[in-house]
Amino acid sequence: MTQSQSGGERPAGSFCGRTRREFLWQAGGGFTGLGLVDLLSRDRFFGGTARAADAVTRSANPLAPKLPQFAAKAKSVIFLFMYGGPSHMDTFDYKPKLYELDGKTIAVKTFGRGGKKNEGRVVGPKWKFKPYGQCGKMVSDLFPNLATCVDDIAFLHSMTADSPIHGSAMLQMNTGKILSGSPCLGAWANYGLGSENENLPGFVVMLDPTGGPISGAKNWSSGYMPASYQGTILRSAGVPVLDLKRPEAMSEEAQRRLIDTLNAYNADHHATRPDNSNLAARIASYEMAFSMQRHAPEAVDLASESPETQSLYGLDEDKTRDFGRRCLLARRLVERGVRFVQLYAGGAHNDSNWDAHGDLEQNHTYHAGRTDKPIAGLLKDLKRRGLLDETLVVWGGEFGRQPTAEYAKGTGRDHNAYGFTMWMAGGGIKGGVSVGETDEIGGAAISDRFHVKHLHATVLHQLGLDPERLSYFYNGLDQKLVGVEGAEPIKQIMA
Repeated sequence: MTQSQSGGERPAGSFCGRTRREFLWQAGGGFTGLGLVDLLSRDRFFGGTARAADAVTRSANPLAPKLPQFAAKAKSVIFLFMYGGPSHMDTFDYKPKLYELDGKTIAVKTFGRGGKKNEGRVVGPKWKFKPYGQCGKMVSDLFPNLATCVDDIAFLHSMTADSPIHGSAMLQMNTGKILSGSPCLGAWANYGLGSENENLPGFVVMLDPTGGPISGAKNWSSGYMPASYQGTILRSAGVPVLDLKRPEAMSEEAQRRLIDTLNAYNADHHATRPDNSNLAARIASYEMAFSMQRHAPEAVDLASESPETQSLYGLDEDKTRDFGRRCLLARRLVERGVRFVQLYAGGAHNDSNWDAHGDLEQNHTYHAGRTDKPIAGLLKDLKRRGLLDETLVVWGGEFGRQPTAEYAKGTGRDHNAYGFTMWMAGGGIKGGVSVGETDEIGGAAISDRFHVKHLHATVLHQLGLDPERLSYFYNGLDQKLVGVEGAEPIKQIMA
């Protein structure tokens, strides 16, 4: 075997340095050839041709644990998604110039939902900044608890995206594309590594109680990959998964016999269609659901946590209880081998997320107030349990905010994809560092500009997956999360 350009293994006897499927696809080969391309491509696993026996094993359990491509720094990821777009210059990107320009109209190019503008009225930050930690990181008064963790955090102040519109920007932050139909980051992690716990999903999503984000399930979809890799919605209170509970009149033994019978019929059907990934996913889903009936309730049983731990996450306060429960549950899930957990802070409507078009002060005070203590509690709890080193925590929204007001009156800020802040912690990431910068008013990234795909490349790299090699053959191409043009991980923040 030799390595192909996409990083996979080439079978012996490949034609002109290409695999047979690559040659047949490019040469045409007629209808029979195209059918063979599809057949051959289905055994392709992140750029490689798998042996038939291994393909059978994966069909039986697509989420079986898989080895990383190289030594991993992180085993799992917790993505804290601040839906709506937090204002970077009011949180972690200190811009003293904005205080003195407050209320003045200046020449500045902006592009948001209100279109492109060449000037605007500056809105100065509504909170004071102070230095924290040994690194002296300046943090807004919005995050007094999280500020105590800055020596464990790497701040990325020069993030950029392609769209200033929520729907497309959300899709890009989750899938790398501004159009729907592609697998999300969690699905790629699930595909590349599988799950370490056969009794729980490999990819879990927890939504805000006010509702899911715009575009809905497209943000945690497996796209053109088998459905096995998509996210599973998990609730932090009550029944963890809707419709999971066994019917009252059915015993566990009777249900086991029923599932075994269904699996036998499905296996016979699948034997004549070995390349049907959807059928294989259906078989695996029955087993997963049966296992989750036993294990999911234990995973979400937060009452087993000590009062001190519950208080650390803010479960003893009304404003922090909900997000605190989800952060604590995220720790319990990665502790039990769940590969990727995504938490949304902010719901479907403008007044329930970080989208501060009107009253910036009221909006951010509320959303920071309900997330600050739980996030700090999560980082501290992971660290004291020895889990932070192997858990990569990511914080951010789909974009940032503009330094100028959106309307003639008020403090609201429009969307800003030209420059914004995200941060990472744990999982082999340097702590106490800040990389990149925006201009003096926070309008656009000016140094070490990083695109969303660089963030994705970094996450994959820390999980032991090469963003240039992790591919899935679809529609005639080796599809990658970072796109055909690729992207380098952000090396400045790697320990």
